[in-house]
Amino acid sequence: MQNPMSPEQKTAVTASLQRYFDENFESELNDLQASLLLDYILNEISPLAYNRGVEDARQYFAARAEDLPGVCFQEALTYWETKPGTSRTVRRKPDR
Repeated sequence: MQNPMSPEQKTAVTASLQRYFDENFESELNDLQASLLLDYILNEISPLAYNRGVEDARQYFAARAEDLPGVCFQEALTYWETKPGTSRTVRRKPDR
């Protein structure tokens, strides 16, 4: 998998991993260890979050697509009902 981060982002995340280990495990990660750990997380674990996001998006759009008739329906032949100053009845010519 190609790294989805810019070099600046990778540097910031690597520093965050180093700080996390320092504060929570009383051990330090050097730059190489933090970089390798980040690569592992990106390749092994991040697809789970990505796939969940894709599924959430699919469900969201499927729900919106099911409701299209309710949201996008427009009544036809309403000109005479909505024109100001006209009655609501449509007058037709008598049959000859």
